[in-house]
Amino acid sequence: MATSFNEQLDQHGTWRREFALRLKLLGEWLNDHDLLDTAVQERLKRLESQVRSDKVMVAFVAEFSRGKSEMINAIFFAGYGRRIMPASAGRTTMCPTEMGYDAEVPPCLRLLPIETRLQPQALMEWRMVPEQWTRIDLDVDNPQQLAASFEMVSQTRKVTQDEARALGFWHSQAPEDNPLVDADGLVEVPKWRHALINIAHPLLKQGLVILDTPGLNAIGAEPELTVSLIPQAQAVVFILGADTGVTKSDLAIWREHLVSDSTGTEARLVVLNKIDTLWDELSTPEQISAQIERQKATTADILGLRAEQVIAVSAQKGLVAKVSQDEALLQKSCLGLLENALGEGMLLERQRILRLAMNNGISELRTDTARTIHIRKRDLTEQSMELQGLKGKNAGVIKHMKSRIAQEQIDFDLGGAKLHAVRSVHLKLLKEVFDILGAKVLKAEMGQLIEALTQKGLKLGVKKAYGETFTRLRANFATVQRLTAEMHSMLSVMFTQLNTEYGFSLQAIQEPDLNFYLNDFEMAQRSHLQYLGISNVFKLAQPEFSDRLVRALSARVRSIHESALSEVEFWSKSAAAQLDAQLRERRRAFVRRMDAVDRIQQAAGGLDERLDEIAQQETGLDQLEQKLMELTSHLINSPQATAESLDLETASA
Repeated sequence: MATSFNEQLDQHGTWRREFALRLKLLGEWLNDHDLLDTAVQERLKRLESQVRSDKVMVAFVAEFSRGKSEMINAIFFAGYGRRIMPASAGRTTMCPTEMGYDAEVPPCLRLLPIETRLQPQALMEWRMVPEQWTRIDLDVDNPQQLAASFEMVSQTRKVTQDEARALGFWHSQAPEDNPLVDADGLVEVPKWRHALINIAHPLLKQGLVILDTPGLNAIGAEPELTVSLIPQAQAVVFILGADTGVTKSDLAIWREHLVSDSTGTEARLVVLNKIDTLWDELSTPEQISAQIERQKATTADILGLRAEQVIAVSAQKGLVAKVSQDEALLQKSCLGLLENALGEGMLLERQRILRLAMNNGISELRTDTARTIHIRKRDLTEQSMELQGLKGKNAGVIKHMKSRIAQEQIDFDLGGAKLHAVRSVHLKLLKEVFDILGAKVLKAEMGQLIEALTQKGLKLGVKKAYGETFTRLRANFATVQRLTAEMHSMLSVMFTQLNTEYGFSLQAIQEPDLNFYLNDFEMAQRSHLQYLGISNVFKLAQPEFSDRLVRALSARVRSIHESALSEVEFWSKSAAAQLDAQLRERRRAFVRRMDAVDRIQQAAGGLDERLDEIAQQETGLDQLEQKLMELTSHLINSPQATAESLDLETASA
């Protein structure tokens, strides 16, 4: 029984694979016709990487015993005919668990020991050290082995109160949140800090990433979850109990980790799970339905959501219904409503954004390539007019033309000194950009923040310190935007001069708009400031906690910087590649013109023969331009077309 979410994700994955195939074929066709310059090649590479690696992360967040793992089983893994994620009574998922697919990694479960919290590295840094993770190989065709392996995410260990405090699970200022102390004075904490599951599940292969988070205490102890992973999820499913509604701890998770006054809630879905606990034989179906609707309305009101963002389901009955193929029970479980919300809301919006990016990229690629074809056509037209003027002329005139072409080439080559000077300034400005957004500056910024947070006692000025840090980071981006604008202005002047002097058709590409990355900064700042509320003020008094928080921020900002640098570098390469392409075409034109005059000198019929060749080349370029429009239009306008419909012979013709 396929669900809308599964079907839509599968269709999206099919489109991504076919689009990547079409991009590859387009690249081969461009290469065959000598149209694959550096800029076009880089753009194709970026587009293919983006469409192949696009991920859709769905974060499931809940306090303990809300049925979160059971819901993941019901939505994603019912096809195995049994539970895969541990979903027994009591606490199941003790550590944050990411489930996805990487074709370069064998099927496995990787577990990061909880003791790594005693060291300063951020979670993102530990990902780069695979030898520190405990690895269990998985047999994807053996559901029993999978389920048994996944049980390890629920493992715990006993530690002293001091050890628990160092690990972030014991807070003297908030005793009500501390774990129970046993007869030996020990407390139970998760054995693992983080889990990564890599399996070739059909949905995961399509780019889905599932983030399964534990309860409030575990979320609060791992700042990177709140300030990085959860905010970047395309959808967050917040799970409550239908029988209890919004409890105090549920409300704490919602307010402290999932929403703030300055962020929207459109990507949030709230699920009232376990509606089967309300199925009472002493109540009529109408009474049960009314009770569920009241609970939904109350929940929406408390959390400040639209009513349609609250969905009531029974994950357990939905899983049973799918495994037993009981359509009536599946309908009663209302699981399909949640799947529709995920598919039609979050997934379709993600697809729309990706396809828009692909369409824009292909349009720009077409413009760059068409410009090269137009240059070739213009050079042929000029050469044809030049040769037409030789009709009926004597050998002296032809010899003079040959000398004139040679002199033009010499003058053109001498103009290269100007280009070299402008390029030197351009590279100098580009180096400034890389310095500003580089690791050295970021390390200094984070060092200042750490210093501000290492003051004694409560960190009552911590928000101010964070605010000042983000102000400086935004100022750096403003400087980068000014430098790229300066580079764009310089290129515009140079391109205009070259267009005037040499008849080029250079067009300075608008510098990158860094507002997208500033928005990422805003989101990072909001998530951090939200985390610095009064409930965490005692945690911030612990140097190791503040250090982990800053390292999480550093990892997030580094990722933003690297993405912005990549964008600026690509823009710079595109400008240089456009110039290089037209310089290369002009030098080729000199060679062709000189070759044509040589042939005319050597044979009386050479002039007419060369004019016929030019006419044929012009026809060929017209056909080339038409084929370019056809191939790129197919990518832009027919995203759902099947790979089989692509004429591979034509594409490679």
